[in-house]
Order: sequence, then structure tokens, then C-alpha cells
Amino acid sequence: MSESKDYLYPQKWLSKASTGDRIAYELRMRIISGIIESGTILSENKLAADFEVSRSPIREALRTLASENIIRLEKMGAVVIGLSEKEIEEIYDVRLLIETFVFERLIKMDTTNLALELSKTLEMMKVAIKYNDADEFSYQDVMFHEAIIRSIGHSYITMIWNNLKPVMEGLILLSMRMRFTEKYDDFTRIVKNHELYIDAIQAKDRKLMIKSLHENFDDVQGKVEDLWKSQQMLSKGVESQDD
Repeated sequence: MSESKDYLYPQKWLSKASTGDRIAYELRMRIISGIIESGTILSENKLAADFEVSRSPIREALRTLASENIIRLEKMGAVVIGLSEKEIEEIYDVRLLIETFVFERLIKMDTTNLALELSKTLEMMKVAIKYNDADEFSYQDVMFHEAIIRSIGHSYITMIWNNLKPVMEGLILLSMRMRFTEKYDDFTRIVKNHELYIDAIQAKDRKLMIKSLHENFDDVQGKVEDLWKSQQMLSKGVESQDD
């Protein structure tokens, strides 16, 4: 798999990934962003040529994406299904359900170490904002929420999160890249929202936890709008290159 191409998914995040996984992450990003549109036919042979690999990792990548229901497998390839705005909102609905459940468990736990870990992660997010690094901010944002989810040691909640994470990660990346470009001032509010999360976890205050969830998830509509806007910009960029 060539390193010289322009990839949407950060390659530094994939140092331990198999070739099939690397291709799946990139194709997922292209589908979520709208660069590869719904209804597009993905040919195994063409993808193998584009990524400069054999057909075996291409098949692996397509199986992964089919399990996420964003493509439909066909003979020698696949057809892109994509994600609708409704489906994106449903993904955030599931994430809200997970984090609500986790917060209820945290009320009965010692959260001292978790609060410290989250504070460290939030400092990394602030550094990413300072240096205008949307990808690093997105990475730390995912790690922040993943730390909360994993902290309760619930194997089935973790399994649901792991299944949700790849698409969620792509949505967050696209949204944050757009925000760094056009809504940079909004990160002051986003940081405060994450500080509220930590305060709620430290205090084990259910009302504060509910407020922190609302502060973060009432913003989902804006994230969805950012995604569609970024899709339009990326599509226009591809069209310009074709011209």
C-alpha cells in the first residue's frame, strides 16, 4: 500500500494495522465524506490497483465495511450504501445511551484515577487546539470518551463501543476538520463541555452528569450539519481536480 497518496484517514493512527484494515479505514472515510457516493460500484480489481495491493486485503476491507452496513457485497466487489443523515443521528443516539449507562455505573465507583486520566487527555486536546491540529484533537476526543466507557469494565458495552467506534471516529474527524477551518472559536465551548464531564465524574453528581450529556449531545445536530458541509466541500474539491 503506497504511502505517497493523499489519504483522508490519518496514516499515523494505523502503524499496527493490517493492510486490509488500512484500506478499510480509508474507504470508510471516503464513503462517510461523500467522496465515494452511494450507489458507486467498488471493483476488487480497481481497488487493488488503486491501493497497489493484491485482491486479498481488498476482500478483507470490503467484508469489514459490509459488516458495518455501509456497503453491500457483490460478485468481485461491492455497491456503496453510505450513511444517511438519519443513520448518523442514530449512531449518536447509541453513543448517548452507552454514556448514560456508564455514568450511572460510575456513581458507585471510585473515579479518582479516571478523572486524572481524563484531565490529562483534556490537556492534550487543548494543545491540539493551540497548534490547530484537528486530527490530534479528534484522536484525543475519542480517547477521552473511550476512557469513560472502558472504565466500568463492562464487556458487552465495550463490544458495542468497539463496533461503533470506526464509523464514529470518521464522523468526528470530518466534523472537527470542518470546525477547525470555519468554527475555531467554538472550541472554547467544547473544552468547557469536557471539563463539565470531569466535574460530574469527580462529584458523582447525577444532575451534573445529565447536564454534561446534554451539553455534548444536544450539539449532535451541529455535528451532522458540519459533516454534510464537509462532504460538499470535499466533493467540490474532487470535481475541481477532475477538471
